[in-house]
Amino acid sequence: MPLYEHVMIARQDLSNTQAEGLIEHFGTVLTDNGGSLVDHEYWGVKTMAYKINKNRKGHYAYLRSDAPASAVQEMERLMRLHDDVMRVLTIKVDAHEEGPSVQMQKRDERDNRRERR
Repeated sequence: MPLYEHVMIARQDLSNTQAEGLIEHFGTVLTDNGGSLVDHEYWGVKTMAYKINKNRKGHYAYLRSDAPASAVQEMERLMRLHDDVMRVLTIKVDAHEEGPSVQMQKRDERDNRRERR
């Protein structure tokens, strides 16, 4: 089955448990339609570059899935209809990277962009 990565932004006035509950809900949508949720990460509340629906911040979540295209389309459809979800981005990838995503890595573990003097 194809591999996908999804990033979801939920409203800022949700609690952390409600935002993580959205991840579980959409993971069950994938499994009910013949796919599987490989991994998920809750990135927390982050400030956005511009306002979306009068919100300056949002709960970010990252999902890795192994699912057929029909399951991903159904999950995206339900995400777009859900009142708490503001934006969704889905990307088809060749392989999932091992370990945590770049957002979850500590700043000192990231590549040194410039040497400090």
